Order: sequence, then structure tokens, then C-alpha cells
Amino acid sequence: MQISVVIPFLNEEESLAELISWIERTMNENNFSYEIILVDDGSTDSSWQIVEQLQQKNNAIKAIKFRRNYGKSAAMNVAFHASKGDVVITMDADMQDDPDEIPALYKMITEDGFDLVSGWKKKRYDPLSKTIPTKIFNGVTRCISKIPLHDFNCGLKAYRSDVVKSIEVYNEMHRYIPVIAKWAGFKKIGEKVVQHRKRKYGKTKFGGMARFFNGFLDLLTIFFVSRFAKKPMHFFGVMGLISFIGGFLVTCYLISFKVYHIINNLPLNRNVTDQPLFYIALVATIIGVQLFLAGFIGEMISRNASERNTYGITKKLGIDE
Repeated sequence: MQISVVIPFLNEEESLAELISWIERTMNENNFSYEIILVDDGSTDSSWQIVEQLQQKNNAIKAIKFRRNYGKSAAMNVAFHASKGDVVITMDADMQDDPDEIPALYKMITEDGFDLVSGWKKKRYDPLSKTIPTKIFNGVTRCISKIPLHDFNCGLKAYRSDVVKSIEVYNEMHRYIPVIAKWAGFKKIGEKVVQHRKRKYGKTKFGGMARFFNGFLDLLTIFFVSRFAKKPMHFFGVMGLISFIGGFLVTCYLISFKVYHIINNLPLNRNVTDQPLFYIALVATIIGVQLFLAGFIGEMISRNASERNTYGITKKLGIDE
């Protein structure tokens, strides 16, 4: 099978039939073998009934229904593992992503050799209250991840099958799939300018400033886990040593200062324990010890984790499975 189209949705009863019809037309015009995987993320309208009707007309349509709303990341993760296509295309169900972009995205994966291609909605039809935070979000993510993409959160993306099979998407991590993919070893990441259509039905399900703050916290989580999940001592231990050494040096300075004054019979204005610097040194030393112990405990937990020696092996030669 050439293409799996993954579409998570929530209360999109007005757009589903039109979107699926458009995707089917695009696939047939290009003679693609395909499947459409729809994931109902706890809809409360008649979306699921519409999906059932559509599936009866086209057995290329597959559907998964969640008991309640788990979020877009959970929906995509389930669909990724259920996909059978050589190339996986994701898009939103609100008709703002254009299915006519699918052939070009497919070509960039199969012919141009990209692992992942992200859409860039260069011209957007969103209010400033959404576009300005989005630009800030993309700028910070680009700076931290070193991935030169303009629109990390674009729903229209294409992946080689082994990319989606090798990563796990949870919480709200769908915004950072290019980052997750890069840190999993898939570094050929491309970008394509895609059309952003005005919303035809309903209203956005992902509004509000809270998602941007949560997004930055998720980015920090991905950064920390990808770098230090299997070597926590490299983070906590280094921070602990810096704090401990800093506190120790300040303590040595205070003691040397007092000894110097005693040897030379110089007056002391106040005792060492009366100086704020002494308590700063004491706190730094204690925090350093605690951070070092946190790293040590993390290492012990990591050594007993079943996934510690799980790596992204792509090929084997002369090794029996």
C-alpha cells in the first residue's frame, strides 16, 4: 500500500463527508493504493455515524473511536501504529488542509528521499491573536531544535512509515513530531509551502493561550528526555557538582579569610556564621549533594529499565532474528 491518510477529529460532522470525498478523488486521479484512518477523539455529535456510513461505501476507510477525548497526540499515535502505507500523510478534519497537496508530499518522501516533510502555511487565514503567538512558538522551537522549519504545528505532514513506527506521541507532543523524529535519528526533514484554507465549518478546537505555554513546557520535556533519559547523572550530576564546588570554594574562602585575620591579629568585624555569604555557600553545598544523589538514583532506575538498551536499529546483516 502506498499511502495511509491519518485524520484525527473531534465533532466534525459537517466536514467529514466532503473531506473524505475530496481525498478519494485525489487518490483515484493519481492511481494511489491507499487507506484512510479516521480517529474519533470522543466526539459528542453525529461524526461517528457519518464515519460508519462512509465506511460502508469505501472499505479503504478505517476508523477508531475513543471512549472519551484523549487529545490529538493520542489519536495520532494509535493511527500511526495501525497504518499500513509506505507513506503516512496526516491532516486535520476541518477542511483547512488541502488534499490536493498529497501527491507532491508523497513525491518528496519517495523520490526526494525525505524522512519527514512538514507543511508550511505561509499565508494564513487566522486572527492575529493566533498568528502572533504561533510565530513566537515556531521561532523558539526552531532555535532550540535547530530544525529550520517555519510551521512545526501544521497538521499537514508526510512521513516514511518507519518514522511513525519508531516514535511515540503522547500528551500534546504532536506539535513536536519533527523534533522527536530528529532526536530518534531521522534527520532528513523537509518543508513544503501548502495552502491554508479558510475554515468552512464549525470553530477551532485548539484555541486559547494556554496551549502555547503548555507547548513550551512540552518542548523542554522532549529536550530533557531525549538527551538525559538514559544518562540522568550527566544532567543532575553535573549540576550537583557545580553547585557543590561553588559552595565549597566559598566556604574555603570564608575560612581562609578568618584564619588570615587571626594569624595577623587583624580585627574581625563579624563571625563567619554571621555573614550572608556563609549561608549561601551552605545552601549551595546541600543542593549540590541533593542533585548528585538525584542523578545517582536516576542512574539506578535507568539501569533496571527494560528499554535502556533499545535503539533504532534499521538493518541487520548476518544476524538471526
